[in-house]
Amino acid sequence: MPDKLSYRVLWVVIVVTANLLTGTAADWPQFLGPNRNGISAETGLINGWSGDGPKEKWRVKGGVGMSGMAVRANTVVTMVQRGGKQIVVALNAGTGKTKWETAVAADYRNSMGHGPRATPTIAGGSVFAFTGQGDLASLDAKTGKVNWSRRLLRDLSGRPAEYGMACSPLVIGGQVIVTVGSPRGAVVACDSATGKQLWITGREATGYSSPALLTVGGKSQIVAYTGSAVLGLEPTTGKQLWRYPYKTPYDCNIATPIAVDDKVFISSGENHGSALLELSPKGGLFDVHEVWASNGSSSVMRNEWQTSILLDGHLYGMDNVGGAGPITHLTCLEAATGKRVWQEARFGKGNLIAADGKLIISTMRGDLVIVRATPKGFSELARANVFKGSRTPPTLVDGLLFLRDDQEIICLDLRK
Repeated sequence: MPDKLSYRVLWVVIVVTANLLTGTAADWPQFLGPNRNGISAETGLINGWSGDGPKEKWRVKGGVGMSGMAVRANTVVTMVQRGGKQIVVALNAGTGKTKWETAVAADYRNSMGHGPRATPTIAGGSVFAFTGQGDLASLDAKTGKVNWSRRLLRDLSGRPAEYGMACSPLVIGGQVIVTVGSPRGAVVACDSATGKQLWITGREATGYSSPALLTVGGKSQIVAYTGSAVLGLEPTTGKQLWRYPYKTPYDCNIATPIAVDDKVFISSGENHGSALLELSPKGGLFDVHEVWASNGSSSVMRNEWQTSILLDGHLYGMDNVGGAGPITHLTCLEAATGKRVWQEARFGKGNLIAADGKLIISTMRGDLVIVRATPKGFSELARANVFKGSRTPPTLVDGLLFLRDDQEIICLDLRK
């Protein structure tokens, strides 16, 4: 086992890596952006457009899948399925021209939609990709050459989640971390340079959420949302610091946990609900207390697959009615209390990010919608039908918005 000095050195690396990973406003290197919370620091974006929609910069052939887009160093990386394979694709962010394509697994097929689910992560000169079957691969970010690949879920005697493995890799301190839900453990960390397993922890079914590095309870920790609970983990060892049971039908815990001040917000669909959790230190571990919880058919927020956005003390998110039902309300809550501030009923299914005081929303119907992010009430600024629709959240880099569906990858110019 590593000694205490080794742990201290690794912790310094984790802090430095986390700072580097956040990058600048012109980077979106992982799922949900620089800080894995769906928020961009960019400003100077358009409030609307005349005609049929925003200026289109390019549109290229993509492929089937639900993977989002990561962007770093003028390179857009996503995963698509075509030709019987799951493929990591790298494009020039300015032109859409293909830089490289690398197949990482056979195709993945599922009744809820075919193709890869997880968004790749770009870190340390590598791209980390997780396939629908649970294979984990590292590729050279410049060339697409495979550094290493592991049949991770098979090696851990696990089985794919019912709707496919969907965890977007979290890379910190020389570790790449995903949820697997195998009999040996729920969350696993591998060496980012070699793929060697470093630690595995938890005894939970896998969900569909992606872990995040959050500072909550006064401590930087990995917060992982499994199919049956939320776990707080020590980043260097995977030691479980706390556990909050949250079992959702079909293990459909999908949204990423986010920090609200020093607390943790979680939400799930299937008529489950949401909760704000406070952590109290206790002998090196934590006790968990509900600041507020709102569960069941009358819940104020039931994120089906969309992670809510925290802005100025308010949560903006998609409240889905029923068990994966068709009715979804765009909702604003007071984060500290869970009090509903406003709701745009039957807004429709989609996904969202935030920048420049706006919510940027892509819908399953193929609309791009810009909504003012304000607790004063729903205020739609612009709407246009621009693609075929997707569950995938938009990606924003240098005023360019990247969207994808099962056919194309699209770049739109949102700069004033």
